[in-house]
Amino acid sequence: MISQMEGSQAVAQSVALCRPDVICAYPISPQTHIVEGLGAMVKGGTLTPCEFLNVESEFAAMSVAIGASAAGARAYTATASQGLLYMVEAIYNASGLGLPIVMTVANRAIGAPINIWNDHSDSMSQRDCGWLQLFAESNQEAVDLHIQAFRLAEELSMPVMVCMDGFILTHAYEQIDIPTQAQVDSFLPPYEPRQVLDPAEPVSIGAMVGPEAFMEVRYIAHAKQTMALDLIPGIAADFARTFGREAGGLVRRYRCDDAETIVVALGSVVGTLEETVDALRAKGEKIGLLSIRSYRPFPLAAVRAALKDAKRVVVLEKSFSVGLGGVVSADVRMALSGLHLRGYTVVAGLGGRPITQAALTRMLAEAVADTLEPLTFLDLNHDIVNRQLAREAATRRSGPIAENLLRDVGGKSPRTETADKTEVTA
Repeated sequence: MISQMEGSQAVAQSVALCRPDVICAYPISPQTHIVEGLGAMVKGGTLTPCEFLNVESEFAAMSVAIGASAAGARAYTATASQGLLYMVEAIYNASGLGLPIVMTVANRAIGAPINIWNDHSDSMSQRDCGWLQLFAESNQEAVDLHIQAFRLAEELSMPVMVCMDGFILTHAYEQIDIPTQAQVDSFLPPYEPRQVLDPAEPVSIGAMVGPEAFMEVRYIAHAKQTMALDLIPGIAADFARTFGREAGGLVRRYRCDDAETIVVALGSVVGTLEETVDALRAKGEKIGLLSIRSYRPFPLAAVRAALKDAKRVVVLEKSFSVGLGGVVSADVRMALSGLHLRGYTVVAGLGGRPITQAALTRMLAEAVADTLEPLTFLDLNHDIVNRQLAREAATRRSGPIAENLLRDVGGKSPRTETADKTEVTA
């Protein structure tokens, strides 16, 4: 049924249709509306049987999900930003134990300074934790990916993050096709755990493993991620047959067949990039777009196949590795090993900065001309960066960086006037 609704509420309805047994919730923007929606359904009796637990922290939320999943329950939670970091120890435990928990990550920047807006710093920081990571381009795909995530998690007995851009998607109202319960039931079978704590057959999980077996435990997690490279396309194809629309998969190509320049991206920026590609195509530029939907496991073969005939590749990412550069770019470079392509990394949208079609058009013009810097920060304000670096060079007590930058953006204060004079004399 097609309804006009907020992305978070649509995801809540999608999760409810998957018949979770346990939902553990701790609010943090911008995922709060998801667990609020699920809580209202449990309280109102429309989601039953289901136990909804309010916990005291994100660490507790993941700990409850681990306990519930280990006891044989279909478990779900959601988080974002610092909340994801707070549950890191438990996140590693969930994947190490091979528990099929599904979690929404409403992508948000990581502080300090505090920033509640969208980028991909949070989920990218956990790219090596053993969870599968699926990225949604739209709210419709976020709805569809959650249904696929439960099936994927339970077939592999591995946890899955469904990543959707905070605010840009979570708080956006648009028309969304919500499936029927019968459709979801036909696609997602009842949960049959591969491992379960049973008082009749007592065992322990998560016990000490020494050097004699720990490498093998970690390798099995890697092997399951490799298996997911085959499972994800199959589940996406089955979803398309059941629901009559495509969603998920490993990657999605857009106007790539004859493209000389291909942009690689993930998340909601894909929509803006599609419009930019269309506009440049109308002007005769051979530009295409590759959207990565499965970030972990990373689809090396699919990325290589999509990019191998291009002349240059621009990886647009909403996170970066401080002191090095691109995060996604490193994986793309691995996929293209041995191929002689010009590669560019463009960091954009950090802390929710708008990624405009105009800025993308200017950047791609430089890429096509091969004048783009190998590592570019889109719309970076070099003036205030240089002012701060000069300020630090001029005086030992240069003050808090973030506050200084805010003063420079908003206008000069007496303090910055003094610093400016010092910079000039220095």
